Amino acid sequence: MTTIASGSDTLTRDALTVLQPGFTGTTAPDWLLRRLGEGLASVGLFGRNIASPEQLAALTAQLRAERDDVLVAVDEEGGDVTRLEVRTGSSFPGNNALGAVDDVELTRQVAAELGRRLAACGVNLNWAPSADVNSNPANPVIGVRSFGADTELVARHTAAYVTGLQSAGVAACTKHFPGHGDTAVDSHHALPRIDVPAEVLSARELAPFRAALAAGTRAVMSAHILVPALDPARPATLSHPVLTRLLRGELGYDGLIVTDGMEMQAIAATYGIERGSVLAIAAGADAICVGGGLADDETVRRLRDALVTAVRSGELAEARLADAAERVRTLARWTAAAGAADTRTPADEEVGLRAARRALRLTSAQPFTPLTEPPYVAALSPVANIAVGAETPWGVAAELSRLLPGTETGTFAGEDAGLATLAAAGRRRIVAVVRDEHRHPWMGRALDTVLRTRPDTIVVEMGLPQAPPRGTLHIATHGAARVCGRAAAEIIAGE
Repeated sequence: MTTIASGSDTLTRDALTVLQPGFTGTTAPDWLLRRLGEGLASVGLFGRNIASPEQLAALTAQLRAERDDVLVAVDEEGGDVTRLEVRTGSSFPGNNALGAVDDVELTRQVAAELGRRLAACGVNLNWAPSADVNSNPANPVIGVRSFGADTELVARHTAAYVTGLQSAGVAACTKHFPGHGDTAVDSHHALPRIDVPAEVLSARELAPFRAALAAGTRAVMSAHILVPALDPARPATLSHPVLTRLLRGELGYDGLIVTDGMEMQAIAATYGIERGSVLAIAAGADAICVGGGLADDETVRRLRDALVTAVRSGELAEARLADAAERVRTLARWTAAAGAADTRTPADEEVGLRAARRALRLTSAQPFTPLTEPPYVAALSPVANIAVGAETPWGVAAELSRLLPGTETGTFAGEDAGLATLAAAGRRRIVAVVRDEHRHPWMGRALDTVLRTRPDTIVVEMGLPQAPPRGTLHIATHGAARVCGRAAAEIIAGE
């Protein structure tokens, strides 16, 4: 491919404007600042870019010194998927916990406080909320990121979340259109497929997106999923019938359409990111998210050049690229105006913990006596999906150690996890912490082994509570955020 030399002409600037790249490090590299001067309008942040609120505020100020209306985006769902608190766990429970409480005003308050914190750090676009209806309990990538399996519940909480987040001046990006809930494949690894009739999609998957659009969501993120009832040939991110005919036409949406990460294997392994990006813009997407794993100037240059070349060859209409770039600028103007306006709401530092406490569901065959001696916490730990990441701590051990000093812990997986737990615990009371027991047969067998020998074991389920409750006390937290672990620990220790 021929490198496009000029950084000043309209076509090249538009090609840069539609990109949302990431980068490495906790300060902006020179190449990124240079690209902002050439027309780049958005930057995506990940956990690797964030060390503290103060550092993040300094980073976003550095970006705005180069371009004052830059869109600074982050994947901050709260709950299991957190970037602001990637090293400690989130101060907010995730969507499934909020759905379990089913108080739309609480959801709005949580989103408003999360938005307040993002805005205080200079972030003005959040790739959230997830509006997916988790109709498939075996879903490996959505799970507790969804408000639930009931369409109407998901719809009302999606709308409340959008309203709360945007009240703080942070644009919501509702995802993953047209709905990622009924999948059994993680699109980070391969291309999922949803084989249901169009009328099922309309009644189930699309209802939360209609609610988000009615609430005024400023952005929508496409899903890398194949939905044959809508387009048998291409995944939604690359589909004109899905993005233009359905989302723009039938649903009447006029805001920004953002792709999910183009480096995800559902796209990269099949089309490649350059061709995928051209197809996405042609299909109706306005912003290309790339940078979760690819975060350098070479990637930006390749994508810019691919878009420019596609226009010059006639494969991509120049008017479509110009329209996409203008939608990016329109959102940038909205966020700049929202940031300048007094959208500040009073801080509510404890709203996340209050929500996590209300989300707990306790099951016990007999009255439970709180522990007074430090227990042994056995974390039966599955491999984290890429969206969640392996670097974010989870569980109840840290919080129990604070309440019951001397608490010890270990992490176990595989077929010998049950016996290993018993050996490590010795005579101490066992707290077994699981995550989606229903999806991991080895985890269920480990609990069987532990409970046969130690029926007084306390079980804490921090994923979807689909398996039957068991143990002397079973606590379903509906998520693995730090506040969920704290709420569970308070029950165990009688706080």
